[in-house]
Amino acid sequence: MRLLVNFSKKKGTAPIIAQAVKDTGVLINVERAVIDSSEGEALIEVPDDQCKLIRSTMTRLGATVRQLEHGIGVDMSECVDCGACISVCPREVFSFDADYKLVVAEDKCVLCGKCIPACPHKALSLPV
Repeated sequence: MRLLVNFSKKKGTAPIIAQAVKDTGVLINVERAVIDSSEGEALIEVPDDQCKLIRSTMTRLGATVRQLEHGIGVDMSECVDCGACISVCPREVFSFDADYKLVVAEDKCVLCGKCIPACPHKALSLPV
């Protein structure tokens, strides 16, 4: 299960991910993290059966946690299968099938957003 974790130094300076691993014993895979001096966001993956435990632990530690059901969104009515997203994606989320139609592997997406400005038809969006 993938969780999007947001945290702020205003709510404390504890190492939230490390503390959650220590408190629960659940291993957490960090797929992407953006952290600066005052706040941060991390996309993490945890075992499905431990999702509620990790979510409640991180919330208790001051983070906002949201379960992600989807990766990047593709408006297929706008997509023209140009492939511009393929070249900029660091995780190979996008590819072509045998008929050169765009194929999206949402489970690989780490929500970096690099594909969004590359799309000439504005067919891509991050989940809200």
